[in-house]
Amino acid sequence: MPSIEQTFTLQVPSSTVNLAMIREFVARVGGMAGFGENDVAKLELAVDEACANVIEHAYDSDTTKQVSVRATFDDEQIQIEIIDRGRGFDPSSIPQQDLDQLIAQRRSGGLGLRLIRTIMDDVQYQIVPGEKNELRMVKKIRKP
Repeated sequence: MPSIEQTFTLQVPSSTVNLAMIREFVARVGGMAGFGENDVAKLELAVDEACANVIEHAYDSDTTKQVSVRATFDDEQIQIEIIDRGRGFDPSSIPQQDLDQLIAQRRSGGLGLRLIRTIMDDVQYQIVPGEKNELRMVKKIRKP
């Protein structure tokens, strides 16, 4: 029997105050998808980092803008999309530096993308200049 796909969307003003609401949304949907507590915490962390980047960098903390989080899951995976209409950038332009080197340099920038790529099974960006930016993250559901 084919699995049923379910989709949930949350749209909030671009403010760090709303990151708690976004994390709660991800936790609820992650739990509904069948993820355990540890994996839900990882999903929350990846989405929180992605949304904080949108708020801070794409929108320059402009609270009049919106951030959309769309979560779609079935029996095999969850896909979370972060959609904004802010200033986009090419994530492939960020060099993948060695983590020990970043720590030694005491750099804070660039760690969020590394974290997201480490937590999620697949990460893709779609940037349409002047229209929208979409970060698509996929995490497979590990069955016991």
